[in-house]
Amino acid sequence: MCFANATSTAQSLLFYSVVKSNTLTNKFALVSVAVCALMLGLGHNASATPHAMPPSISLAIGDGHELGFVNFGIPSGDADRLNYVNHLIGMALGSEDDAFGQHFTRSNNAFGQLPQAVLAGHVNGTSTSINLGAGGLYTYLFAKYDGPNYGSEVWYVGDLSGIIEIPATAGGYGLSGWTLFGTGVPGVPDGGITAMLLGTALGALGLARRFLLS
Repeated sequence: MCFANATSTAQSLLFYSVVKSNTLTNKFALVSVAVCALMLGLGHNASATPHAMPPSISLAIGDGHELGFVNFGIPSGDADRLNYVNHLIGMALGSEDDAFGQHFTRSNNAFGQLPQAVLAGHVNGTSTSINLGAGGLYTYLFAKYDGPNYGSEVWYVGDLSGIIEIPATAGGYGLSGWTLFGTGVPGVPDGGITAMLLGTALGALGLARRFLLS
């Protein structure tokens, strides 16, 4: 009789343990699915939310965004243009210099500590309208005007975004083409979105703990 009762009790405890374990497993699975769905939804909304582009900005020769001028900027291959831009970056404000068979003039515009341009990810074009996107991808714009007859203007565009316009002519000579250069530094997520996602994740973990222990 005692053996039968003990066996029955053991079976009951085993059944309770299995049920409890399955319940906890099911709860954990439900919480995991809910948290994943929430994070995916927030991430999708953060990336899909449209950001209004600023109005078109027009750059000009010698304006406040001018990094410098290269006379003449020939040869003008992508690697050559990269060398010209990086040489201007290393020059003192308002100085002139000769290198790579060119004459360089650095503007008096100070942009803080400027990183070197890189060839990776550069973009070439010939139109006067240039799309910089949401910003942060391109830092320098090199524009060549009519071969040996004028020269090459270099602008700092690291603080600009959206559509910009550059002159169709300079010194009476037409635009030959341009190159956008970045610095190879990847963009970082928006600070507000990152904080929101982190707070949501921590809150979800707290609720999950209470739910699992209930």
